[in-house]
Amino acid sequence: MKVVVTGGSGRLGRSVVRGLAHAGHAVVVLDRDIDPALPARSVAVDLADREATASALAEAEPDAVIHLAAIAVPFSAPEHELLAINTGLAMSVLDAVLACGCPRLLVASSPTVTGYGAPCGWEPTYLPIDEDHPVAPWNAYALSKATLEAMMAMAARRYGETLRTGAFRPCYVISPEEWSGAVTQQGHTVTERLDDPALSAVALFNYVDARDAADFVLAWLTHDDAPNGATYIVGAVDSLVREPVGEALARLVPSAAAASSALGDRGPVFSSARAERDLGWRASRTWRDELVEPPRGTESERQDSHA
Repeated sequence: MKVVVTGGSGRLGRSVVRGLAHAGHAVVVLDRDIDPALPARSVAVDLADREATASALAEAEPDAVIHLAAIAVPFSAPEHELLAINTGLAMSVLDAVLACGCPRLLVASSPTVTGYGAPCGWEPTYLPIDEDHPVAPWNAYALSKATLEAMMAMAARRYGETLRTGAFRPCYVISPEEWSGAVTQQGHTVTERLDDPALSAVALFNYVDARDAADFVLAWLTHDDAPNGATYIVGAVDSLVREPVGEALARLVPSAAAASSALGDRGPVFSSARAERDLGWRASRTWRDELVEPPRGTESERQDSHA
């Protein structure tokens, strides 16, 4: 296929582009920032410019569009701007997809739509959380992502005879270089997040390797028999915490304590069972296999150990 990836120069986008190219697809990246190292043809475009977006997609003639472009961090812009930009970009891309006759559109959502961390309190209805769990966004970022999911369902109901849509909620994305010590999206290393579980508790210990998320995109592209307009949680098979996850969740997120026993020692708080059932996708990478731990102890101790 020829696949357009918006936001292909970002943390998740780079892995998605590489995964698509490695699988033999011709990839076109639409982004304001250009990464010349990507195995793709890159086009600098502001997706907020509806005419430029429509022109770029018409010229690309894609078989599928993967829409990742967005303000990716909650509270990194004023709330009204974040909501307007994220929903506006998605609507611009949807309109351009319809105009050029592209038959597939997959957009990136977020587990934050569930509402965890709400300052006035949040309690899961059940654990692990799946796509049927109630959503309760409490900030503009989460609201924008919930709107994108509704937008894809709307498009499936309205244009389902000619357009296949979907949304996926990638958990906390960890790119390949971050397993070796590069800082993650929140400014901590993976090891720091494991050493201080409170850092990951705010996201209910969810995570996914960016390459596994790329594999999900590939699976979605090759399963036209999957339900149109569906949303999928995309996460690792375990949780980003060293201690038993049920105990950690009960201790650090007391509102989830009553349901935490269902998780066992290593289970994920967010279930990707729907993706496995519909698309045959299951994450294959975990922090236990991928993490390169830094040397422990003082500098003198490390020197002694190499003597």
